[in-house]
Amino acid sequence: MNNLLIIIFLISLFYIAVSGRLFVCINLLIVQGLMLFGVAFLSLQEINIINLAVVLTETLLFKAVILPYYIKKMVVKNKIKRQVSPFMSGFSSVLTVSILIILSFIMGIYLQNEQLKLIYITAAFSGIMTGLFLIVSRKEIIQHIIGYIVLENGIVLLSFSLGKETPMAVNAGILLDILISILLFGLFMSRIAKTYKDLDIDQLNKLSD
Repeated sequence: MNNLLIIIFLISLFYIAVSGRLFVCINLLIVQGLMLFGVAFLSLQEINIINLAVVLTETLLFKAVILPYYIKKMVVKNKIKRQVSPFMSGFSSVLTVSILIILSFIMGIYLQNEQLKLIYITAAFSGIMTGLFLIVSRKEIIQHIIGYIVLENGIVLLSFSLGKETPMAVNAGILLDILISILLFGLFMSRIAKTYKDLDIDQLNKLSD
C-alpha cells in the first residue's frame, strides 16, 4: 500500500508537468498532500504520538487543504488566467520529468541504506527536481509557487524515509517554511497583480530602474 501511494505521487508529477489548466495543477497538489498523509500514516507509526500528530496535521490539513485553498483564493482574487503557458511542449515536459525520475532512481541506488529506502529516495528527489523544473519552465508566477510546493513535498517525503529518526523539529521547520513562503508569494502576487493582471513573468522584463 505504501509503495502504491508513492507511485501515485510519481504519476502526479507527470500530470502536473503537462497540465495546461491552473486549477488542475492545484488539485494535483491536493492529491500529493493526501498521498503524503497516507505515507506518513503507514510509515511513521514507530515515532511517538506527538511527532506523528504533527506530521499528519501538516500533510492533511495544510498541504491537502489550506495551501491549495489559499492558492485558489489568490487566483480568483487577482483574476489570474486559468490557462498556463509553459516554455516547453507537453511531450518535452513528459520527457524531462521521465529523465529526472530516472536520474533520481540512479541517485537512490547510490544513497540507499537500511534507513533510506530506494522508492522513497527516488520519489523524493523526483519531487524536488520536478518542482525546480516547474519553476524554470513556466511563465506565470503562480506556477512558480506551485513548483515550490512540489519541491517542498519532495523534501517532506525525503524526511519520511528516515522513519522514526524524523524529529518533530524538522517537520515544524518545513511547515513554517511553507507558510512563510506562501504568505510572501501571496503578498508579492497581490502587489504585482495591480499592474500586470496575468502575472506573466515576461511582463517583468519591461521593468526598469
